Amino acid sequence: MLPGILEQARMFLKEVIPEGGTAVDATAGNGHDTLFLTGCTGPEGKVYSFDIQQQAADNTASRLKNAGAEAEIIVSGHQHALRYIQEEVIDAAVFNLGYLPGSDKTVTTTPETTIAGLEGFLNRLKKGGRVVIVVYHGHSEGKVEKDRLLTFSEALPQKEFQVLQYQFINQKNSPPFLLIIEKK
Repeated sequence: MLPGILEQARMFLKEVIPEGGTAVDATAGNGHDTLFLTGCTGPEGKVYSFDIQQQAADNTASRLKNAGAEAEIIVSGHQHALRYIQEEVIDAAVFNLGYLPGSDKTVTTTPETTIAGLEGFLNRLKKGGRVVIVVYHGHSEGKVEKDRLLTFSEALPQKEFQVLQYQFINQKNSPPFLLIIEKK
């Protein structure tokens, strides 16, 4: 069977994050990606996890504590991430767009903040590093964000980046898809 979107996202990330590396969860949510990234970087690596909602930070902290893992959890938007990231280069970053599952669905990621965060991460990304974006576009803000992200990604210079769109095209109800941006 083909791997699902989230499983495939993790495969694309794991391929480029070395033990001792640096990774960023741009949208902490319930902490699933943050915990996954700590497994990739190992105890000598560094994981930064961002979210604008305290509930997301608390959920992530609880998940990490239960697993015996550590990350730097920051209650701030991903557009401000570079203020907190000490390393000159990062190996990978992941975005899960949309809203915090089980929470207020009116608090969503926006195209402006997502693209601002993405630009920052792309500037710090090592050669061969990747930013993986899970695009959820089944809600009104998500549709706008999807369109703006596709326009942004298509315009990235081919000599500097490769951009892959991974999606299932025979599923109903606006299924999520991946954008994978790799620095050459």
